[in-house]
Amino acid sequence: MSKYINDPQAKLTLDERRAILLAGLDTKNMLGLEIGALCRPLVRREEGEPVIYVDHADTPTLRKKYESDRNVTVDHIVDVDAVWGQNTLREATRGRLVDYAVASHVVEHVPDLIAWLNELASVLRPTGELRLIVPDKRFLFDIFRRETSLADVLLSYINKARVPQPHSMLDFTLGVVKARREQIWRDEVPAVPERHYDWQGAVALARDIIKNGTYHDIHCWAFTPKSFAELLRDMTDTGLVDFACEGFLDTQEEDFEFYVSMRRSSDKEYIRSSWERMAAAASTIGPGEPNWQERRREDVARRRDLGGRYSSRVVGQHSPLDASAAAVLPNDFDKDAYLSANPDVAAAGIDAAEHYLRHGQYENRPLKP
Repeated sequence: MSKYINDPQAKLTLDERRAILLAGLDTKNMLGLEIGALCRPLVRREEGEPVIYVDHADTPTLRKKYESDRNVTVDHIVDVDAVWGQNTLREATRGRLVDYAVASHVVEHVPDLIAWLNELASVLRPTGELRLIVPDKRFLFDIFRRETSLADVLLSYINKARVPQPHSMLDFTLGVVKARREQIWRDEVPAVPERHYDWQGAVALARDIIKNGTYHDIHCWAFTPKSFAELLRDMTDTGLVDFACEGFLDTQEEDFEFYVSMRRSSDKEYIRSSWERMAAAASTIGPGEPNWQERRREDVARRRDLGGRYSSRVVGQHSPLDASAAAVLPNDFDKDAYLSANPDVAAAGIDAAEHYLRHGQYENRPLKP
């Protein structure tokens, strides 16, 4: 029996969620990376699974932070190997590359989604996968929030956000309500639900970010499976990220989360079609519609063949679809020198490292004047 306590908010046990997320991975012979494991790791070092645990603070700091949180067993918080804060993820992991990375209920918290995905790309081998468990906004306190748009994500990217931005804070505080998964599935949420914040409190928190740069731990982004797929399609269309969807499991009955597997690719048509397939596989039937539970059950079953594992690519094995280069900067890369050698990049105000990884290395751009 696992020593780890199940998440009280989730329908499935931790071991059931772990089995879904890690399916097909040779976790005993691959190096994994898990972000934000806290006291419920999905990859388990004590079971012979090599893993780098990454978090925003070291273990003693996390235990102090969560000592009063009844949902966190502080004695079971993992030994954090790499602290990812103001540094890059590659710096935090000391340049080590991993075969796969996982994160459960993390992606919705990251202030800059584009930078986060690119930093994960920088530590993944070209044959590696990123696997996520993502909350479905329809079945938790985000239920009445709007779906995150490309404009939202780009604004945080332009601002090089290291903390949740004012627009994310306002969307969160003005939208979240007191609603639990079980209540939503039973249609027990009041027509006028109780809110966590009034508009004055929302504005005060947004102003705190502008004035003091304070980090507030919120859901910066709100997704349904279909909106997530369409957002990633639009993000990859910009060329700022190059992940394709390798597999998808829709939100199951009485649950509140979906599963996505992602892998980098150099084939833009393949990337786009993979996200289009996920969007087509996702059920759009949800709370607020007549007889929605029964209709959703039938709809999910009907679409099941569209989900699952899309790709024939195997983690750890090369494929012609793989990105042609690892997302790793040359050891002697100098941002100022790169911008001097490429004045059009400098004039456009584009980050030098981002440009080189996404475009420059394929265009044979000079590293120095």
